[in-house]
Amino acid sequence: MPSFSFIIPVYNRSEELEELLFTLSKQTFRDFEVVIVEDGSQHPCNLVIDKYSNELQITYLKQENKGPGPARNTGAKSAKGRWLIFVDSDCLLPENYLEIVNENVDSEDFDCFGGPDRPHPNFNTIQKAIGYAMSSVLTTGGIRGAKEKLDIFYPRSYNLGVRQSVFKAMGGFSDMRFGEDLDFSMRLLKKGYSTRLIKEAFVFHKRRNNFRSFFKQVYNSGIARINLEIRHKGTLKPVHTIPSLFVGGHLFIIILAIFASPWYLLLFLVVPITVMSHAMNETGEIRTSVWAVAAAYTQTFGYGLGFIEGLIVRKILGKKEFHAFSSNFYK
Repeated sequence: MPSFSFIIPVYNRSEELEELLFTLSKQTFRDFEVVIVEDGSQHPCNLVIDKYSNELQITYLKQENKGPGPARNTGAKSAKGRWLIFVDSDCLLPENYLEIVNENVDSEDFDCFGGPDRPHPNFNTIQKAIGYAMSSVLTTGGIRGAKEKLDIFYPRSYNLGVRQSVFKAMGGFSDMRFGEDLDFSMRLLKKGYSTRLIKEAFVFHKRRNNFRSFFKQVYNSGIARINLEIRHKGTLKPVHTIPSLFVGGHLFIIILAIFASPWYLLLFLVVPITVMSHAMNETGEIRTSVWAVAAAYTQTFGYGLGFIEGLIVRKILGKKEFHAFSSNFYK
């Protein structure tokens, strides 16, 4: 029986999966298995799995497309590890990832852990810029990176580990299409289980590679935050409203420019200059820092607009849980 089971949902991402499996094959700690769940892909990844069948202990499962949460639940049912580790197919793991995790869970003084993510030096410019936007203190307060200061730490499913006994007691992930990982962490904490941020156990996360799909992702995240607040009263924090205030602030500047003075439009330079300077300091790359401005605006406007729609539809109109851009989660 392995100590760890990596569970990976996949949808039409065989090339990315191959890169992830390569990094798993290089892990310095070897007591683990890999459970891959093909979530209704039109282009299955069996050839990639065959390539690594002699290097890794792999279980390959298939199901109709149901989304990542149900796919992870399917994988967990077949997993044999004492700890389940959920990672996304677009992640890469440093060679010592599992070695670090094993050192931390050895004492078992926590029930669930998560780690930060960061862009790999070999990622393209857009991926690095989006990675900055999703982890920067200027855009998300750092709560998706390696900081816990602005909110309770909720492990997220691109890098989440949980004891199998706890996962079973929790009943796995819920039927939420978006925000299911936060819902899981919130339910876990409500039941008295503990979480831990292992800062050294980071993954290289590619995320989306174009702004259109990135916008859809963060828009749904904004809606999901309202859905989560309704499911878990009191989890909505002031930091979550910042993107919406950012959207409103830009609208207010336009109104001032129209009815007071066009000089107010100069205020639009503040955010790009600040973000570019900060991104340059963080990444050391001029090209990435320039694109980071576009990524930051996409992140804040996408999340903020989704948050506003969720607030209106759920809180004001009182309608049922919903999400946008729902034709396919992975696109």
